[in-house]
Amino acid sequence: MLIQEEMNLQEKLRILSDAAKYDAACTSSGVDRSGKKGTMGNAREVGICHSFSADGRCISLLKILFTNQCIHDCKYCINRKSNDVVRTSFTPDEVCALTMEFYKRNYIEGLFLSSGILHSANYTMELIYLTLKKLREVHHFNGYIHVKAIPGADPVLIEKTGFLADRMSVNLELPTADGLKKLAPGKSRKNILSPMRQIQTGISVQKQELAVYGKKPDFVPAGQSTQMIVGATPETDFQMIAVAEALYKNYDLKRVFYSAFIRVNDDKLLPALPGGPPLLREHRLYQADWLLRFYGFKASELLTEDRPNFNVFLDPKCDWALRHLEQFPVEINRADYYTLLRVPGMGVKSVKRIIAARRQGVLDFDALKKMGVVLKRAMYFITCSGRMMAPIRMDEDYITSHLVGDERRAVWDISHQGAYRQLSLFDDMKLNLSPAPADRYSVVTGSM
Repeated sequence: MLIQEEMNLQEKLRILSDAAKYDAACTSSGVDRSGKKGTMGNAREVGICHSFSADGRCISLLKILFTNQCIHDCKYCINRKSNDVVRTSFTPDEVCALTMEFYKRNYIEGLFLSSGILHSANYTMELIYLTLKKLREVHHFNGYIHVKAIPGADPVLIEKTGFLADRMSVNLELPTADGLKKLAPGKSRKNILSPMRQIQTGISVQKQELAVYGKKPDFVPAGQSTQMIVGATPETDFQMIAVAEALYKNYDLKRVFYSAFIRVNDDKLLPALPGGPPLLREHRLYQADWLLRFYGFKASELLTEDRPNFNVFLDPKCDWALRHLEQFPVEINRADYYTLLRVPGMGVKSVKRIIAARRQGVLDFDALKKMGVVLKRAMYFITCSGRMMAPIRMDEDYITSHLVGDERRAVWDISHQGAYRQLSLFDDMKLNLSPAPADRYSVVTGSM
């Protein structure tokens, strides 16, 4: 498929911004850089691209592909070489013009630049490098830039680009080598991990220089990220979070993004999606990822090979707590910080408030509610001065039936037949068996 030469900038923007929609970029900038005389723009640590900043603002990026031409034939990608789609490409000057004009009009606060592979990895990476070089040195753009590193490109090009970008990312795409071989035969795990390791090493050197010389980091100061597709291949949730955990540990990633698989191509190797993209599964993986990064959990605690997938009706922390009821309830006025973090309904901020407030006196449930604790979930797992909020049966099925909520209880009961549940008079569970006469009598008389 040939690049369409006769195309104006507006047409290119329409095609290449739409083609970039499957790349996750909802990330905070992680870098604080003030504007300088003679430059345009700045970068703020509070957040970027469809994220909410610390002060509540929603801020955004110009999110585009440099080109939707590609030499690879990845089964899941709309821009694969075998697809009959209109192909086009920006020039470095066009990307610079769009970025500067959009920034001046206050449409954007930075640039997210990804790309297909035009001719070769080196050719594409050099074009991306030239674009960033012109933005920084010719147009003096001082704002935030997130750019994709092209797997297989010359390490020298990746390094030079890293000194111009705030954040870089290399998409892992699929969590296992087998999945990559099946759906993206032109890509290799080695080519993906090599630039990831290079970026991690460069960032590590910067940290050492900061510690020794106090030198401000200028190589990928906002860190690196990656993205995995959820549901395109048969990997379990356990495999996905285990891979994410290894990436955080071994490559010092800032974020792992999870993207629910959307079937945009008709290919026999791709799974059918009768229920649509697995958005709820994606959501659970993001919640689990948060537990790995901020709550001290390990992947092996959240899931195992025997229980490899998350309960779609419960968030991962609730699911973990219900499988470890022997550790609950915990006493709010005595439990340490890390124990409280594992209580469902409590976040980092509320736990810090609890630790600070209980130095002044004994806490009760009303005080916890004011601190932001979600008592609807936490009440099953905590005590205040040795007392629970209400009489509660410490039983997994009993607590689960309450946590899943009324709107999902019917589905949960069908898949957990025989489990305990508390019926209300108005429940319509569509059960096969009619109530016994004794049950009918107790409901009518109120002697339950």
